[in-house]
Amino acid sequence: MGDVANSSIEFHPKPQQQREAPHAGGFGCTLAELRSLMELRGAEALQKVQETYGDVGGLCRRLKTSPTEGLADNANDLEKRRQIYGQNFIPPKQPKTFLQLVWEALQDVTLIILEVAAIVSLGLSFYAPPGEESEAKKQDGAVAMEMQPLKSAEGGEMEEREKKKANVPKKEKSVLQGKLTKLAVQIGKAGLVMSAITVIILVLYFVIETFVVGGRAWLAECTPVYVQYFVKFFIIGVTVLVVAVPEGLPLAVTISLAYSVKKMMRDNNLVRHLDACETMGNATAICSDKTGTLTTNRMTVVQSYLGDTHYKEVPAPSALTPKILDLLVHAISINSAYTTKILPPEKEGALPRQVGNKTECALLGFVLDLKQDFQPVREQIPEDKLYKVYTFNSVRKSMSTVIRMPDGGFRLFSKGASEILLKKCTNILNSNGELRSFRPRDRDDMVKKVIEPMACDGLRTICIAYRDFSAAQEPDWDNENEVVGDLTCIAVVGIEDPVRPEVPEAIRKCQRAGITVRMVTGDNINTARAIAAKCGIIQPGEDFLCLEGKEFNRRIRNEKGEIEQERLDKVWPKLRVLARSSPTDKHTLVKGIIDSNTGEQRQVVAVTGDGTNDGPALKKADVGFAMGIAGTDVAKEASDIILTDDNFTSIVKAVMWGRNVYDSISKFLQFQLTVNVVAVIVAFTGACITQDSPLKAVQMLWVNLIMDTFASLALATEPPTESLLLRKPYGRDKPLISRTMMKSILGHAVYQLTIIFTLLFVGELFFDIDSGRNAPLHSPPSEHYTIIFNTFVMMQLFNEINARKIHGERNVFHGIFSNPIFCTIVLGTFAIQIVIVQFGGKPFSCSPLSTEQWLWCLFVGVGELVWGQVIATIPTSQLKCLKEAGHGPGKDEMTDEELAEGEEEIDHAERELRRGQILWFRGLNRIQTQIRVVKAFRSSLYEGLEKPESKTSIHNFMATPEFLINDYTHNIPLIDDTDVDENEERLRAPPPPSPNQNNNAIDSGVYLTTRGTKSATSSVFSSRPGSPLHSVETSL
Repeated sequence: MGDVANSSIEFHPKPQQQREAPHAGGFGCTLAELRSLMELRGAEALQKVQETYGDVGGLCRRLKTSPTEGLADNANDLEKRRQIYGQNFIPPKQPKTFLQLVWEALQDVTLIILEVAAIVSLGLSFYAPPGEESEAKKQDGAVAMEMQPLKSAEGGEMEEREKKKANVPKKEKSVLQGKLTKLAVQIGKAGLVMSAITVIILVLYFVIETFVVGGRAWLAECTPVYVQYFVKFFIIGVTVLVVAVPEGLPLAVTISLAYSVKKMMRDNNLVRHLDACETMGNATAICSDKTGTLTTNRMTVVQSYLGDTHYKEVPAPSALTPKILDLLVHAISINSAYTTKILPPEKEGALPRQVGNKTECALLGFVLDLKQDFQPVREQIPEDKLYKVYTFNSVRKSMSTVIRMPDGGFRLFSKGASEILLKKCTNILNSNGELRSFRPRDRDDMVKKVIEPMACDGLRTICIAYRDFSAAQEPDWDNENEVVGDLTCIAVVGIEDPVRPEVPEAIRKCQRAGITVRMVTGDNINTARAIAAKCGIIQPGEDFLCLEGKEFNRRIRNEKGEIEQERLDKVWPKLRVLARSSPTDKHTLVKGIIDSNTGEQRQVVAVTGDGTNDGPALKKADVGFAMGIAGTDVAKEASDIILTDDNFTSIVKAVMWGRNVYDSISKFLQFQLTVNVVAVIVAFTGACITQDSPLKAVQMLWVNLIMDTFASLALATEPPTESLLLRKPYGRDKPLISRTMMKSILGHAVYQLTIIFTLLFVGELFFDIDSGRNAPLHSPPSEHYTIIFNTFVMMQLFNEINARKIHGERNVFHGIFSNPIFCTIVLGTFAIQIVIVQFGGKPFSCSPLSTEQWLWCLFVGVGELVWGQVIATIPTSQLKCLKEAGHGPGKDEMTDEELAEGEEEIDHAERELRRGQILWFRGLNRIQTQIRVVKAFRSSLYEGLEKPESKTSIHNFMATPEFLINDYTHNIPLIDDTDVDENEERLRAPPPPSPNQNNNAIDSGVYLTTRGTKSATSSVFSSRPGSPLHSVETSL
């Protein structure tokens, strides 16, 4: 076994076969061939490449490219390739046309009602009955038409969101959406009932008053007048419905989420799914990776074990023998991705730049610290001369590379997790660079004296080893377990990945906010525990668990290897660190926490991931965070939010923004429902008593505009504050409208209704004006109803300030100037209200008011702020009669598709463990099938024999008392025949041809069992050699 010297070695690549074939276009491979090749995976794809092209090099030669250099920078060649193979991009989805969007918007139910009202009213307005002004009659039609545009926008928004929700997976439907959907349906039903009752009462009152009490007859010439009254009643009912239904909710949610998404981008959160913003605010648990998220992901080797010596610092090159130093440099330089490099710093005085895998960067940095250089080694042994590479994966946690030596032999370099790779070492280099035996007892000593102390210091330990093969003993390179064994340990290094300085404070904020942070890592348990302690995930004196993946699986699985939720529920509440874990372990943990029903509320789980294998966990989580720097494309595609800086602190900012979204929607709800309650009751009561609504349809439109569009803009754009992290998360089951909010809604509704009804029935006496009650059908606007309308709007404006606080805070002005949008909207709404009242005239049913009347309206509006302080004084705990509203949908209210989703989740580890059982049952099933075939065959052979027990057909055979017909499809799990191994196919005995043409039971899925096991067994296996049964028995 010769040493590797930099100067005198020539390396030989693995022999390659060449199999060229001419094709059109000048390339040796067509687009169809490449497409079919891409549909294959694993060994099947490799076999296809070898059969068709010889090897990967042959395929590259046909495509006229290089596996290391890629395509040449030739514009003509690139254009030619584009014409032959097409462009390498995914075509964008065809957007909907404007007419398609309009048509979808027109499907909204409330919009259809408005359209019918507009068409009927507009049609009637063209007919002028005797003694009526046609211009006046057009007002109702204009009102209905005025109501259309806004409702169209709202209906389109609602319909678009509903369609969107119908086309996306269930994960898109967040906690808030579930609560809002249920609440909106409840309010909509109540509004529909109220509007129907309003129309019925108005119609009955008019009919009784006109035709019964008044004694008038229905005259044909008066029919248009009566119909206009009915249309007016219908529009009043529609007005009640429009006001009652919270059409502004989708708009408020969209505005709040869109605003938050834009702001979150500045906090290094790239949101891919809007709902993830809000869901993150309800998070109760975060399962975080360690490397790069909690740590800086700038790794350096700080300790090493070389030549029987444990160095606490980087050793001087002179302290190492030339052989150890040379082997170490070659092992690190060659057995790492050639794309991983250490580059000079961009700025003077800065640290060198690490490009590529950070662990490999640490090892290459170690080479540089030893005053050596990895680049000459790589230039002497380029990547295309590497004989064999076993890439790293999360199962074996190692990487190995094979090179050919000058004497024809081979040398394998391997690196990986120290406790795993040391088990494969049988020798170790001593201080002189000579081999000495490395027994299990020596390994245990190294673990205790070297690896565990390194891990307790928070270091990741990596073992570096090699193995030589002579030219005569070339192994089977496809048998990795045999190749990567009998190794010689060169060194064990301890790599430090410092904790990000801002992470401990961020984790303290999470814990204070009621969020449990768990670390899920592939590192050693001691390393993980040390890092967790530095981060603050685990605290001295706390009752917590730190488990390795194997122990975690042992605790949560039963004797059959199946995961039990009860066992998992005993582990996850105390689990803080899961070390040496696989992506499957992460998925199992996330799924178990989400599915758990222990505790006061169900858990909302956020997960971070960067690898391709993290995809299932990221998909399963309520919110999946992918790393923007270190993350793979698959991880990013499976995620909801991408952390552009890979920093845990950004997750805390996402929590803050999520809670702000939730609170913003609650603020809007508190404001809108107050307006809804008051407007519906005023419209209903006023219409029933005075046969007319005090608030006209076009005025309701303006109020709707205030409480929908403007209020959602004002309240949904409140910036977040640190105080949001001082409360516990709401969780899945907490209602959207708390008892405090309900107290505020009902309290302000009482104040507003008292004012409105006082003005309605005695307002004309207080202001000494004409009454607006019981006015004729097309009478001009009155000061009386204008004051009611103006007072109503003023109360809403000042109540909008009250709505900024939803937890009973007294200072409703706190931070109001930090939101210029809110201030602008309030002042702008007030200015527009002045214009509408003073200059709106007949279209807005308004009469100009005097200064004194304006001051009274303002005074009553300011009274909302005073009344808000009174409401805040009343303790919510004393109001037992108040009910919460807006609970999340219960399990019994979920659709079959949503419930089935959990059943479709597959635990891959569990599937592998059950595979042996499935194969056993499949074999048993086939034995039974073959026995049936033989029995049927024998019965046909004995046909015609006059014996008492003769069975002349399969039906008679099955009908005898000795046998039962059972359906085993529910007891025996079967695997599709496509999964059958070739050996099994060869061993399976073909059914013998039977003269009995009615033998359909063989393929019908019916299985036979015997009552008497002994007799059945003896009858089956007592056949003589040469019989048909004997051949089946032999094959079995």
